[in-house]
Parts: sequence; C-alpha cells; structure tokens
Amino acid sequence: MNTTVAATQLESGGIPGLTPGWWQVDPAHSHASFAARVAGRPVRGRLPLTGSVLIGEPIENSAAQLTATASAVSTGLPALDRLLASPGFLDAGAFPEISFVSELLVWVPAGWRAVGRLQVRGCEHELACQLRAQFGDARSAGTARISIASTWVLDSRWVTSQRIPALGRRIVMTCSLSLEPDI
Repeated sequence: MNTTVAATQLESGGIPGLTPGWWQVDPAHSHASFAARVAGRPVRGRLPLTGSVLIGEPIENSAAQLTATASAVSTGLPALDRLLASPGFLDAGAFPEISFVSELLVWVPAGWRAVGRLQVRGCEHELACQLRAQFGDARSAGTARISIASTWVLDSRWVTSQRIPALGRRIVMTCSLSLEPDI
C-alpha cells in the first residue's frame, strides 16, 4: 500500500473525496495473504490479486470483482507451493482462478461489510468480510488512489478435497487492494 495518510474507517452516508466510477485493482500492489495452522505450526502465503471495483453513489451501491490465479500461490517454500496448487488442494489445473464477487455493501455499527460469493475449486461459498480503507495521492503521477484491506475467514474444507487432521479448520485471509481510477 502506497498511501501516506492515516487509515480512515469508511463512514455511513458517503466518503468525502471518493469519486464514484470504476477503479482498477493495481496487481503490483494488491494481494491476498493467508495464515493456517498445520500440525500446530503456522503456514503463511499469498496470492496476487486483479480485478475491478465500482464505487457507487450512494456508496452502498458499490460492487467488486476480484480474481487470484490459483497456481500463483506462494509460501516461500516451492514444494509447499506445488502441493497447495495440486489436485489435493486448490487444483489449479482444473480450477485456475479463485474469485470473489460482492453482492452487498452494508454499514453496521462495527463498520463496513462486503457480502458476496467466493468461488474456490469450482464451488461457490457465501462470504462476508470487514473493510478498512486509506485514501491518498501518494503516486508521483498524482493520481488518486484508494487502499482497501479486508479480513476474511475461510473454512479449510473449501481449499482441499482431503481430510487432513492436522490442518486447522479456519484459514484467516487478508486482502490488500490498491485501487486506481479506470481512466
């Protein structure tokens, strides 16, 4: 994330300075990171993200479509990366993309939530995530940018067809998006 302003929680009723319209996900600065416990040890990794976001007016009419390439999973351990992309887990050969399409953006007392459908291994799962945003003009070109972070909790059964007793049931994922206007 390349903004220089402090984090701002989106507030109900609109966001000053947020331009409605289409925004593109900057793949060089956007990713999904995950953490899971396997045999009592943490496993961390990430996937690059692409996609687009429509900032609506009112803000509740916004929508997002995010995509990750399953074969691009990276843990820093090549053997583990191959295992995670294999048919026993993400099955990147048969299901090359993981996607999220939002269906609802809603303000709740704890902040903004996006609700949508996550597609992994060809199956759709309802998912809600918490959103945090930063706004800024930190690029040399002077283009406005938005950074959005969202927190998700996935069921490990969504990413593997195998029963793995040592694999924790919850996979915590954070998506960090850097958005730029689609000019």
